[in-house]
Amino acid sequence: MSFEIFVLAERMGHFDMMVFPSKEEEWLKVAEGFNNMWQFENCLGAVDGKHIAIKQPPGSGSYYYNYKGFFSVVLFAIVNANYEFTYVSCGTNGRISDGGVIKKTDFYNLLITDSLKLPQPVNMRGIQNKLPFVFIGDEAFSLMTNFMTP
Repeated sequence: MSFEIFVLAERMGHFDMMVFPSKEEEWLKVAEGFNNMWQFENCLGAVDGKHIAIKQPPGSGSYYYNYKGFFSVVLFAIVNANYEFTYVSCGTNGRISDGGVIKKTDFYNLLITDSLKLPQPVNMRGIQNKLPFVFIGDEAFSLMTNFMTP
């Protein structure tokens, strides 16, 4: 995470409130929030990236130049049903797409190695097969067992 983003978040008090679930029970509580507020069962978080404009670093060429036409770093975040940050990673160079940015995060490494301690798939009303708990993001992200794009 860039120093400026860290200082801003710290001053706003967000680091004291940001909690990334580390146990199945905590994930179930997040999913309960999505179900209660949005009627979206088995959802563990909404994921997206945001370009943060920067001045071109000396000698960087087009490394930070994004498809929107300016230099940036990408803020990757996961929020719960109440729009509260549960995970933030910032600093990936702007020319990388959201789908590429996620692959540079600790979150992604934990997700693909089944290290997040996510709840096991469950039966849902009216559906015979058990369905996994998922994170949701836009079409920039790849579909996976625990990641979907609505």
